[in-house]
Amino acid sequence: MGNGFQFIDIILFAMIAAFLILRLRGVLGRRDGHEGGYRDPFKPDVAPDASPDGSDEQSGDNIVQLPDRSEDGAPNMDPSVDDDLAEEILADDVLVSGIAGIRTADPSFNLEDFLVGSRVAFEMILSGYASGDRETLKNLLSPEVLGNFLMAIDAREKAGHAMEDTLVGIRSAEIVEAYMENGSAFVTAKFVSEQVNVVRDEEGQVAEGNPNQVTDVIDFWTFARDTRSRDPNWLLVATRSLD
Repeated sequence: MGNGFQFIDIILFAMIAAFLILRLRGVLGRRDGHEGGYRDPFKPDVAPDASPDGSDEQSGDNIVQLPDRSEDGAPNMDPSVDDDLAEEILADDVLVSGIAGIRTADPSFNLEDFLVGSRVAFEMILSGYASGDRETLKNLLSPEVLGNFLMAIDAREKAGHAMEDTLVGIRSAEIVEAYMENGSAFVTAKFVSEQVNVVRDEEGQVAEGNPNQVTDVIDFWTFARDTRSRDPNWLLVATRSLD
């Protein structure tokens, strides 16, 4: 009798378990991978209203749009991006594009070599201008810039003044602009240097400047070269300084 009651208990427990399983399925449902709303964690999210080919049949508030682009294909800046930073980003893109254009016209163009050469030219031009070395300046300046330099030198010498321009050192030199125009390459370099600038009169007295003061000077010099010419030399075509 005892074994019979144990057998009946087992049957009862099995029936109760089956009943509970059926109740759970009715409440929670069963996932077979084909019902709607199932998300495969190894597949990208798809908008609920998207058609099978990935196109949206209707818009929904929960659809995340791709970043908008303007008509020319340039991405719109995030409103949270600072204006100065945005300009810097765009400026970098323009610079890279300009350098690429120069390299297309002149495959031998090298940024490092250019900066080394521009630093040497910077020193030679400053020294030539201060000492009135016209021959040196003729080989480094465009006709327009040379004319301006010679006028300043002539006026200085006529007044009996002498210029002492001591370049203490170049703290940094970097390219800030590059572009092609009518077959010529133009590159602008920014020089941050330390200088001592003094102008003395006929008696040797200081007319301008301070011989004991080192001044930080920021110059923007633009060099150009005709990429169609065999002459590899770059000429200074424009100068600008920040006081």
